[in-house]
Amino acid sequence: MQFQLMTEVLLPAVMDIEERAYRWPWTEGMFRDSLNSGYLCHVLVDAGQLLGYTVIYVAVGECHILNICVEPEKQGLGLGRMLLRHALECAVDHGAEQSFLEVRPSNLSAIRLYESMGYVQVGLRKEYYPAGDAREDALVYQADLAGFSRSK
Repeated sequence: MQFQLMTEVLLPAVMDIEERAYRWPWTEGMFRDSLNSGYLCHVLVDAGQLLGYTVIYVAVGECHILNICVEPEKQGLGLGRMLLRHALECAVDHGAEQSFLEVRPSNLSAIRLYESMGYVQVGLRKEYYPAGDAREDALVYQADLAGFSRSK
């Protein structure tokens, strides 16, 4: 398995995973905008197969995890942890001292992953996510990256 930079050439494969993994997926335009804005966008590939990806933004000592996703058929194998660890390593390399993310309260597996990686809930954004005819809140999580290292 190896990490690579996400490129526009990979967007069809990224969109395939995004649309199968999420009920309310990002659009291709959102990924394209992230690439064009210089966000840190990486994919995890094994034997030519795209297994997952991350999109993060780093500025002024902060990292924001914007999107992290694993191929639905490969979830539960530790790939999410690998993706998150790699994203945080990149963030630290770019000067991030803390990391933030939002997560749906209904996404219990993601919450368990984030908490196991040192994230703590620091806020709530009311009606943040689309959820059909309604909206779903977002839990805001933060992690201190001061002690984060590649061996963690």
